[in-house]
Parts: sequence; structure tokens; C-alpha cells
Amino acid sequence: AHAFVLLGAGSPICADVAGSSRRNGQPIAAAVRNVPGPVYAGDDIPIFDAAELPAEIAALPFLLPLFDPKNRRAAFADATRCGFRDPAVLVDCTAIIAPDCAVEPGVYVNAGSIIGSGSRLERFAFCNRGANIGHHCRIGAFASIGPGAVLAGLVTIGAESEVGARAVILPQVQIGAGALVAPGAVVARDVPDGGFAGGNPARILARRTR
Repeated sequence: AHAFVLLGAGSPICADVAGSSRRNGQPIAAAVRNVPGPVYAGDDIPIFDAAELPAEIAALPFLLPLFDPKNRRAAFADATRCGFRDPAVLVDCTAIIAPDCAVEPGVYVNAGSIIGSGSRLERFAFCNRGANIGHHCRIGAFASIGPGAVLAGLVTIGAESEVGARAVILPQVQIGAGALVAPGAVVARDVPDGGFAGGNPARILARRTR
């Protein structure tokens, strides 16, 4: 398995990514600290500051271990400035993914997730622990699915949207780009771009009215 680099050493999610890498036998060559603060990448992983990154590290595939879509998008911009060009893919070996599921570069699927037939995870999508994604779902670029969230069949999650922990999205619902679904929400109707859905049944609000 090819070694990869974590860009975002200050993210606590690094601990989960390191666990997935060990289970999969995909070694982490280094972690990059792109913002000041504590490091969660683990004592056995070499740490580099973004401003002093060796060329041989920037030449390796990279992964963005951040759950918040905005933070992940910002880290992607940092990765580009550092010279990274090749996004890695990390799908935990404990996840169950249908053979015809499409997984694009930059995706991370955490432990225990289930992804149904005909689904697509677009660039840098993030599925956290135990997410259950039904058949023919589309998870947009940089979107995040929280721990234990359940997406029924034919659900679309727009780019840079976030579905909170244990939220439930019912069949054929479309979540717009940049939207937020609150933890534990049960969503039965579409959420517009930038919208906010919370409660059971979920109320749909404009994000700016939160």
C-alpha cells in the first residue's frame, strides 16, 4: 500500500485516520501542521510545518482529516499552496461498500460505515463512523456525513454540506449545497442551498436565521 500524508495535523480526527491506516496497512508518511496549535497525528508520525515542507513529502498522496467542510476546503487550498497534487483515498477495511459504489479522490470513509449499491462519493467527501448510506445516493464534493447518520435510498447531499450525527434523511430527499442538517434531525423534504434543517420532523430554515 502506498504511503500518504495527512494535511491538518491539528485535527482530532487524525486519530481515527491513523487507526484506519493501521487496519488497512496504508502507512502515514508524515503529517503537516497548516495552522498553529496542538497536534493529534500521533507520536510515531513525523510532523512538518507547511512553510518548511520537503519536496519529497509534497510529492506523496495527501488526505485531509477534517470533518467540517469549510475547514476541509481551506486545508485543500493549503495543500495546493504546498505543492500537493495527488489526493489519497482511505476507506476503512471495516466499512462495507457495494462493489459498484464510485469513490473519488480525497474521500475518507471511517470505520463501520455502510454504503449501498450505485452510490457515489465525490471528491473529498467524508463519511464518519458508522454512517449508513443507502442505494443510489450521491454525496457531493467536500460534504460530510456524521457518525451514525442514516441516508435512505436516492438521497443527494450537495457539495460542502454537513449531515450531523444520527440524523436521518428519508428517500429521494435532496440536501442543497452548503446546507446543514442538525444532529438527530429527521428530514422528509428537500433542503435548499445554504439551508438548515433541525428537529423531528425537521423544520427547514435559511441558514442565516439560525
